[in-house]
Amino acid sequence: MNAAVHESSLGQPAPCHLFVGDTAISEADIAREMQYHRAVRPQQARADAARALVIRELLSLEAARLGLSESIEPIGQESREEACIRQLLEREVGSRVPDEDECRRYYEHNRAHFRSPDRLRIRHILLAAPADDVAARLRARTLGEQLIAELRRAPWSFADLAARHSDCPSKSDGGELGLLERGRTVPEFDRQVFRLQVGLAAFPVESRWGYHVVSIDEIVPGEPLDFAQVREQIANRLELQVRQLDIQRFLILLRDRYGVRGLDEIEAAAT
Repeated sequence: MNAAVHESSLGQPAPCHLFVGDTAISEADIAREMQYHRAVRPQQARADAARALVIRELLSLEAARLGLSESIEPIGQESREEACIRQLLEREVGSRVPDEDECRRYYEHNRAHFRSPDRLRIRHILLAAPADDVAARLRARTLGEQLIAELRRAPWSFADLAARHSDCPSKSDGGELGLLERGRTVPEFDRQVFRLQVGLAAFPVESRWGYHVVSIDEIVPGEPLDFAQVREQIANRLELQVRQLDIQRFLILLRDRYGVRGLDEIEAAAT
């Protein structure tokens, strides 16, 4: 972290309310960092940026104290500072792989969460329209609403309407898409259809391809997964949790060692 005071566009020093040890972190530093911490409220983005800069400075100070920069070799595109921080965390935090008993206990306490994905039996009528053609999109949506109204009156006519109107090859099968699970279609379609209940959707579902008249014919719940199927997933999750806790403890130690002033006030302003 450069401790030099940055000049503002008016020629005055940027104000500093945040310090790590003797290092000042100016409002200009925080403003530049905020682009990487998007938030609904600017106060939250400022707090997130300030916290990130404090953490980086704490780690850099500790790496310098240990003389890590003298021997470290950056990997790929990382800077020397980033390489020092990486080596510091590897040295002081490392990683601990959970044993079999820990993984099995976690599995037993969280069995309900370990299931295969739910699947939906879906029929649809695709009313294709280019994403950049506003008029065509409007026509497709309007036709979709008309078809939904017609299907409410005559639900048995879905296959006929699919054959006449759908731009998907499934129209020859009555619009049948079979059993789908999350991730098998485009994300925007996934997000909407997996929120629907069984029956005809009350609105046309929009995707990059156009609008879809959708009928959910069946929701097939996922099956329970046994321990062997999720052992690696659990181990990775527990290892990450332990590492995050160890990093938090290490940062608390560094904060006590070097001292941080001003961060509490910035975080309080974001609440």
